Parts: sequence; structure tokens; C-alpha cells
Amino acid sequence: MLKLEVKKRETFGKKVRALFGQGYIPAEIYGHGFENIHVSLPVKEFGKVFKEAGESSLITITIDGKMFPVLVHEVKKDVLGDKIIHVDLYRVRMDEKIKTQVPLHFVGESQAVKEKGGVLVKSVEEVEVEALPADLPHELEVDLSKIVELHQSLHGSDIVVPKGVKIFIEPEMGIATVIEPQKEEVVEAPVAEVPAEGAEGAAAATSAEEGEAKKE
Repeated sequence: MLKLEVKKRETFGKKVRALFGQGYIPAEIYGHGFENIHVSLPVKEFGKVFKEAGESSLITITIDGKMFPVLVHEVKKDVLGDKIIHVDLYRVRMDEKIKTQVPLHFVGESQAVKEKGGVLVKSVEEVEVEALPADLPHELEVDLSKIVELHQSLHGSDIVVPKGVKIFIEPEMGIATVIEPQKEEVVEAPVAEVPAEGAEGAAAATSAEEGEAKKE
């Protein structure tokens, strides 16, 4: 299990801006039957842990010598989407099932793509699951090698579900399809046509020029 040491926060409102300059992020820890705790997370350490854990893997929080498991519930970023400005952590009970979103991990290779030039289109990237915290999967696998023909699809029933995990998706719901590649249309530039009157005028002008040349 991933670990992260945090410290209690006594700074609130506009004053939390000072935390950013000190290398910390304001955060809240809450959960069913637990008292809310205001904390500060070290920016670099949290970034490393969150990259590996995402929102579906447990993180062991250490605060004032006490340790307990949490899930990252929400990460808020600034308007540019570059800087984390607040984090919500959900404290879990190891004997109580919880629901969360888990990403799909597409593995294998489709023959329809490899041999027939098809294009893979994914329509579902994550699904909601329910499980005990210890049974939560970091990701759910989907085998693309099952797609051998163009226009063939994978469905909710094709997701590999570990023991002790329940997923909330209809079995017949499409999650990935291989379609035909779009052909590029060659557009020919239209040929400019000379109006009849213009053509006659040009011919007359040419004849006149030739006549003048003979006189000379």
C-alpha cells in the first residue's frame, strides 16, 4: 500500500495561499463515521503517490503518529489545469464496501486493426465498482484480441472482473469498437471556363492584331 505523511492544518480561507509557497496543498479528510480533518499535503510526495494510486488505490495516511487508509476522492486544479489547489481524501473502513471509479486498461492487439487497417474507438474509459477497500482493483482489463473483424465491438460483459468486485455497467453496453478507416476524398480543382462572349472578343482581338501586323 502506498504511504503519505501529512500534517494538520490550522490555516483557512485566503490564508491557505501561503501553503503553496511552502510546498503544501490544502486538503480535507472525511469519511462515514469519522470526524473531518483539515490537513496539508506535501506537493511533491502527493504528486508521486497520486500518479501511482489514482482514485482507486488505497493510500496509508500518517498524521500525528496515527495511520489509516484513504482514497483520493477529488483533486481540484487551477483554471489552467496545471496546479493542484485542493484535495479531498475519503477515509475508508476496511470492513465496509465502497464505490469508486476504476479505469479500464485495454490489453492485447486486435487483428481487425493489425491486419485490416481498422481504427479502434473507445467509448468507455472507466466504470464504477463496489468492493471492500482491500479488494479494490487499480484498473480493470479488457482484451482487445477478441476483436477480429471490422465493426466488431467489446461490451461490458468482456471486462475482466476480479473476485469480490462488482461493476456497474450493462453487459451489452459497448465499450470499444473497430471501424473502417476513413478514406480521404480527392477533390479536383474546377477548371475555369471562358464565357462565350469573352471567347469571341478574344478571337476578334487576335484577328485585329494579325491584320495590323500584315499592313505593317
